[in-house]
Amino acid sequence: MHHRPPLACIVPPQLLKQLLLDSEGESRRSLTDTMSTDSTLRQLRTEVTAHTTASLAPQSLVSSAGRPRRAIYDMKNSTTSLGTLVRAEGQPPSSDVAVNEAYDAFGATYKFYWEMFQRDSIDDRGMTIDGLVHYGQQYDNAFWDGSGHMMFGDGDGTNFIRFTKSLDVIGHELTHGVTQYTAKLVYSGQPGALNESTSDVLGSCVKQYALGQDVTTADWLIGAEIVGPNLTPALRSLKAPGTANKYDDQPAKMSAFVHTSEDSGGVHTNSGIPNHAFYLAAIAIGGHAWEKAGSIWYHALRDPQVKPNSTFASFARATIRQAHALYGATSPETNAMTDAWKQVEVLK
Repeated sequence: MHHRPPLACIVPPQLLKQLLLDSEGESRRSLTDTMSTDSTLRQLRTEVTAHTTASLAPQSLVSSAGRPRRAIYDMKNSTTSLGTLVRAEGQPPSSDVAVNEAYDAFGATYKFYWEMFQRDSIDDRGMTIDGLVHYGQQYDNAFWDGSGHMMFGDGDGTNFIRFTKSLDVIGHELTHGVTQYTAKLVYSGQPGALNESTSDVLGSCVKQYALGQDVTTADWLIGAEIVGPNLTPALRSLKAPGTANKYDDQPAKMSAFVHTSEDSGGVHTNSGIPNHAFYLAAIAIGGHAWEKAGSIWYHALRDPQVKPNSTFASFARATIRQAHALYGATSPETNAMTDAWKQVEVLK
């Protein structure tokens, strides 16, 4: 199946625009360069073949099952070459903290998907995950490129700090790859917002799993470690969409859904609605978010009735179907999932 994968950046274009209006000097130059780079990349997306429709090989035939394959490259501030391989799978730590942060976070993300869902890497076939650190000059973003590479900017130091610092950001971006190989949600409108939300939800689960946090001790923030003073405390909040920073415009309910042509129809903005549904369900269920609410979400992503153009409502129904299948039609988990979607006004 040939398709054009989205340029799934963690920082949305409208936020970069807003920051640019309030910035000056070196920070302004970095934001301008980042926006130019992102725009060019979106225009030059090359078509890749994503083997998302082929039957997956049985795990017993995959020799690498249960073991990640990671490769971290130093791009040395370039945006045009792969860079130099600095740390391959099994090699000792580098003297470069960004290299080690990417390597460790890739490992934590792989571990989450393997131990929770027996998923062998992004494509469930043991795909090697390439991390390209020091991408560009003070590049204010990070993204999954749709073909096995994740690029990390160093940030300008004022608006953003190096993007390798945040485990949930890395879990978020790699989950775009998981979505690419499962539901294949198109990156526009409601399915695009679901694409973004699934990355926030499961990226948050990756962090909570690694840290052993339950629903009451988790901060429910995305990107707290990579924002500078202009954006504290974080990029987004699943607990309270619209409150993560002074620019945060995410709605928490369908009555506040934002209709816009920017950012592929507001995919980063409207993702706040399904994000909050997940938070409400996880809180109602209690315990560890990844064990039940996260499992329901992941299985919904693989639900055969979830299509590339699925709406919030169709995905909501998929989560309820999966809750039925996993825990029973009248279970507390199913009731919590149903109530959560009603609270955010996706279901009546």
